[in-house]
Amino acid sequence: MQISDVWIRKVFTGRGDVTVEVELTVENPATGEVLTTRAAAPAGASRGLHEVAYFPEGGIDAALAAFEKLVAPEIVGLDVTEPYSVDGKLEEIDGTYRFEKIGGAVAIATSFATAEAGAASLGIPLFAFIGGAYARRLPLPLGNVIGGGKHSRGLGPDIQEFLVVPLSPPDIYTAVYANAEVHKRVLKQILKVDTSFTGGKNDEGAWTPRISSTTALKILKEVAREVGSEVGVEIGLGVDMAASSLWSGEKYIYKNEGVERSPHEQLQFVSRLIEEFDLIYVEDPFHEEDFQSFAELTEKFRDRLIVGDDLFVTNPERIREGGKAGAATGVIIKPDQIGTLLRAHQAVQTARHFGMRIIVSHRSGDTEYRTLSHIAVGFGAEIIKTGIMGGERTAKLNELIRIGEYLGKWGVTSRLHL
Repeated sequence: MQISDVWIRKVFTGRGDVTVEVELTVENPATGEVLTTRAAAPAGASRGLHEVAYFPEGGIDAALAAFEKLVAPEIVGLDVTEPYSVDGKLEEIDGTYRFEKIGGAVAIATSFATAEAGAASLGIPLFAFIGGAYARRLPLPLGNVIGGGKHSRGLGPDIQEFLVVPLSPPDIYTAVYANAEVHKRVLKQILKVDTSFTGGKNDEGAWTPRISSTTALKILKEVAREVGSEVGVEIGLGVDMAASSLWSGEKYIYKNEGVERSPHEQLQFVSRLIEEFDLIYVEDPFHEEDFQSFAELTEKFRDRLIVGDDLFVTNPERIREGGKAGAATGVIIKPDQIGTLLRAHQAVQTARHFGMRIIVSHRSGDTEYRTLSHIAVGFGAEIIKTGIMGGERTAKLNELIRIGEYLGKWGVTSRLHL
C-alpha cells in the first residue's frame, strides 16, 4: 500500500494551541484500493531541554512550507506497511537529529498517520501493527487529580501533578472507573480546606486549588483509600514534580510555599514525601541534568517507580546514560519528544535493556486522537499517563476499554507489585 497523496493543515490541541495534522491517501497498485488516514501532533507546555524542535524556525507556517516542499515529494510512493521506511526518510529529509528543518510536530504527525495507514491497509488494529500478533498487555491508567506548577499557571501547588494509579485492577474498565471516582470525590475534600475554590481545572482536567503540596497529598490519600475500599482495588499515589521548572540553577524554588531547597534538601524532601504518603510513583524529582541525584533516590527507593521524563525525553542515548548510572526504574515515553515512532520504539528497547518500566504519556496540550492508547499496548507499557477528565483524555481511556473488549479473555491488565 503506497502513499499516493498527502496533506497538512493547521488544527488545535485541547489547550487551544495550534499544531499540525497530516493526512495520507494510500493506494494498493494491484487492486486500486484506496484509504485515507490522518493524525495530529500533541504539544507540551513543560518541554525538556533535549526534546526535538517542535516547529522549525519561523513557526507553524515554516513547518507547513517544509512539509509541502521537502516531505511530501519524498514520501509519496513509500509503502505504509513498512513504516520504518517513512520514519527513516523523515530523518534523511531533515538531516538534523532535532528535526530543526521540518519540525518535530511534522515528523510525529506524519509518523502517526503512516502507522494508522499501515494498520488499516492490513485490516488489523493499530496496537497489533505496532507490537505484533502477541501484543495484549493493557497498561494501567495513571491519572492527574490535583494540579499545580506550569500546567496550572502557578495557581495551584508548586508540585505539578498529584497522581493516582490502580495497582491490581481486575480489568481496564475498573481501573479507569476508580481513577474517575477519585477525581470526583476529591473536589468535596478540597472545598473543606479551600472554601473559595470555584472548581477550576488545569489543561489536563486536574483540580487547581490554592493548597500546599502536603495538603494535596493528604486529601488524595484519604480519597484513594475510600474509593479503593469500595471498588476493591488498591490505589497508589504519585507525583510529577517537574523539578526542572522549579530549578533556578542553584536551588529549587517553591514560590507558593515560600521555600527554597538545595539539591540535597530536595532529596530529603522527596524522600520524606515518599515515606509519609507511601508514594509508589515519583516523576522528575530533580532537574533534567542531575543524573546523580536521580541515582541516589533510586538507590534508596528501588521498590518504587522513580521516573525520568525531562531527564530522558524519550532519547535512547540519554536513557542509556541514565541506565548505566542507575538513575531510574521507569521512563516516560512521549513519541513527539523524539520525532518518530521508530525512535520511540528504540527508546523503549533501550529502557527495557536496563530493566526500566515503560510509561507511555500524553502531553498537556493533547489532541482528540486515540493513537496513544494503541502505542501503549503496542509497546507493552506497564502504565499509560493520560489524565482523567477532558475529551482528549477520555478519548484515550475509552479506547483502552475498547481494546480490552477486543482482546477479550486474551487481554492481560498490567499489575504493579512494588
